[in-house]
Amino acid sequence: METLSTVFTLADTRRAGLSKDRIYKCVEDGAIERIGRGVYVKAGSIDPSLATLAGATAVQQSATMCLTSALARHGLSDAIPTAADVALPRGTRHPAGFKHVTWHSFDPATFAIGREPLDGADGLFCYSPERSIVDCFRLAHREGRETAVEALKRWLRRRGNYPAKLLDTAKVFPKAYPSIRSTLEVLS
Repeated sequence: METLSTVFTLADTRRAGLSKDRIYKCVEDGAIERIGRGVYVKAGSIDPSLATLAGATAVQQSATMCLTSALARHGLSDAIPTAADVALPRGTRHPAGFKHVTWHSFDPATFAIGREPLDGADGLFCYSPERSIVDCFRLAHREGRETAVEALKRWLRRRGNYPAKLLDTAKVFPKAYPSIRSTLEVLS
């Protein structure tokens, strides 16, 4: 078990010479926890709020925290998501067997915009506050316009945030740009 990383798959255990039975016994004993189908984490080794993202990343390297989960992570929302919002490039298969995750498919051409590594969480990624706000405006029909506007208000109250930076990110998403710009004008 020492040779395995914090989050691992059954394929990783096979390469380490461990049997499925040994893994299932470790789950039963509480030494490891099952996150998704064939994905495990060493018990107590990772922040529980990041466990789903870590498991998704073990299966799909491009997994990225997005939308309400990212807003909450950045302190731009008081909402406590019932499921982790995880984005993958459109056309990428969503890993099966994960509980408490909402999968989102984003355009591969814009997927990397605002994608940043999470502090203190090696190999895990989250969208920047600006990208998260843009995505909430872009997907307001699903996320709720109030969520997007509240996140924008909180973002504007913080020092070091510049509307020009947000608008530069929004310009890449032509359908969201007019709404963000008009909201910024009202709030300013």
